[in-house]
Amino acid sequence: MSSGLIFTLVLALIAVIIAYKGICVVPQQTAWVVERLGRFHVVLNPGLNFIVPFVDRVAYKHSLKEVPLDTPQQVCITKDNTQLSVDGVLFFQVTDPQRASYGTSNYVIAITQLAQTTLRSVVGRMELDRTFEERDAINHSVVSAIDEAALNWGVKVLRYEIKDLTPPSVILQAMQRQITAEREKRAVVAASEGKKQEEINIAEGEKAAAVARSEGEKQAKINVAEGQAAATVALARATAEALRQVAAATQEPGGMNAVNLDVAKKYVDAFSKVAGSSNTLVVPANMGDLASLVTSTLAIVKGGDAKSAAGGASPRA
Repeated sequence: MSSGLIFTLVLALIAVIIAYKGICVVPQQTAWVVERLGRFHVVLNPGLNFIVPFVDRVAYKHSLKEVPLDTPQQVCITKDNTQLSVDGVLFFQVTDPQRASYGTSNYVIAITQLAQTTLRSVVGRMELDRTFEERDAINHSVVSAIDEAALNWGVKVLRYEIKDLTPPSVILQAMQRQITAEREKRAVVAASEGKKQEEINIAEGEKAAAVARSEGEKQAKINVAEGQAAATVALARATAEALRQVAAATQEPGGMNAVNLDVAKKYVDAFSKVAGSSNTLVVPANMGDLASLVTSTLAIVKGGDAKSAAGGASPRA
């Protein structure tokens, strides 16, 4: 083999090695940190890139995607000295590949430890009941504390979510009893409110019924009174009319005799009824025979007429 062919092969091999070492294809959403002779040189963006072989080297490769990170479960002490097991998930993203490479030896461990210590601090300022009610506030506090420190690490903490809050079994049993008592209390209150409303409804119904009855009785009495008044007026009118007719009849020929006869008949009937009863009466009249009784009656009637005539003539005199 000639020396020229060997030299050509050597050059071709060197070219292949240089091409292999110098050409870099960076995937999408990925950043490569290149060092030149041990010092930071450049960050390679996604796509085709070239570096100097044996002088430059890819020291770090970072994913720019959002990364979910489970934080280990830990025991926190609340403000009221209650143990509480808490675990969550942390979402972060590398925003500065250079700082992520040289700001800390391992930014994943760093933000995990910082999330745990911050969580213990935040939970320690709250009572047990508030930790269940203010999970969003806890998440926000953890994110704010980690994000401020993670700026030097080239990492952006997006959010933190608590997955589970687990108090001790004794506390869980006490909480269950409390919930049961609260529900029983609500049931008793609801039953009492229902009974109260029922009694109010019954009382209002009885009141309405009593008012209706009283109105009905009032109207009935008014109707009866109006009927009696109408009957009295009608009777008075009939009596007056009868008296007018009687007075008119007395002015007719023989009318006075008919009146005297009627009075005598009623007088006799009245005495006959008295005689038929068992009562003892003192009558200032001679009851020897019926003829003398009739004669006495007619004399009384005639005497009354004479007195009436005399009384009527006196004013004219």
